Amino acid sequence: MLLIAATAAVVLQPRNAWSANPQIEALVTEAIARNPSVVSARDHYEAQTKMPIQAASLPDPEVSLQQLTVGGPKPFEGYETSDFFYTGIGVSQEIPWPTKLRLRSKAAESDAEIAKQQYEETRRDTAEKVRENAFELFFLNQRLALLRANREQLSNITQFAQDQYRLGKGQQADLIKAQLAETSMLKEIEMAREETIQRQITLKSILGRDPDSRNIEIPNLVPTTISDRIDRDYLLYLAEQNPTQVKMAEADARKSEISLQLAQEDYIPDFDAGYSYEKTGPGFRDYYMFSLGAKIPLYFWRKQKPAVEQAVLESESAKERLRGSELDAVGEIDRDWFALKTGDRVMSIYRDGLLPQARAAFESAMASYRTGRVDFQTLLSASIDQLNMNQEYYRALTDREIAIARIEQKIGENL
Repeated sequence: MLLIAATAAVVLQPRNAWSANPQIEALVTEAIARNPSVVSARDHYEAQTKMPIQAASLPDPEVSLQQLTVGGPKPFEGYETSDFFYTGIGVSQEIPWPTKLRLRSKAAESDAEIAKQQYEETRRDTAEKVRENAFELFFLNQRLALLRANREQLSNITQFAQDQYRLGKGQQADLIKAQLAETSMLKEIEMAREETIQRQITLKSILGRDPDSRNIEIPNLVPTTISDRIDRDYLLYLAEQNPTQVKMAEADARKSEISLQLAQEDYIPDFDAGYSYEKTGPGFRDYYMFSLGAKIPLYFWRKQKPAVEQAVLESESAKERLRGSELDAVGEIDRDWFALKTGDRVMSIYRDGLLPQARAAFESAMASYRTGRVDFQTLLSASIDQLNMNQEYYRALTDREIAIARIEQKIGENL
């Protein structure tokens, strides 16, 4: 009965957003700093930011050293006797068509944007997993407390049934039923303990902690108060604008457009410029040579043309992925919003009706059983109903908070 009273107190004291659960938010902060997936995604993003300046740079120049001998392969042979002998040094530079470097830099910027959104998605997903597992751990802790309280209650009922049987006022069948229910509750407690341990291990893994580290303490969960400005239409608007999956798809679509432009510009030749100085033997004039070459797309029907066709298809594919991401974001927000509103209604039904009724039904059954007005099965059913109602209330509260966490993961801001 004390647990039921505590349940009502929790519902009557909601606070705003995650500030009501600072210990859970501390776990979120820890996970973002230490989770291997988040750290890896952050490092990958930072690495990708180094790519645009590389893509915009000219290829490295090539320096060459030459020696032409006359009359034999020995070094400096013909140095004094032939004007064909020379020792030269030269440098050459490949010069892509100017717009190609700009487009390659933009493509690299799109890759960096994709990596940024992947990092943001990983960060949000990790935060949502921490909250979800913390909420589930809260539910399991409450369930375990309820089961233990109910076992104590059943123990009292068993003791009363045993006293009645000894006095000849009760039936042996009632005593056996009470003992069976109490033993069955032991099984439920052990199963709940196992689930709690498994959830602890999962949460520690997300936090980057050792499985054998100290168990994580989850405080009493305060229901999140939703701002009056939040409604379904507003969330659907944010779902079309903010989700990282949509932004990743947008960056991917931009990169595909750039890749198409690059493929089209591959029809334009790239150039190669070179200059060399050649030192001849004594009495002969030195040589100076400048060269300019161009790469001709001679096999365009086998290279450039298929590349353009590939880029067109990739661009169309990226557009469809963007459209699919937008539809998925809207659908997921819609699903979680209705789960949130359903949770509000269900919690209200439990708080205002089912929980007080279950408590009153058990108290009435207990009083009536003492006076012999109801049978033992009625009392036992009232006890189990009271346990189930409390568990279902906490399940509804947990599911509601998980739905809020999922919505916030999608829109990237607190409700």
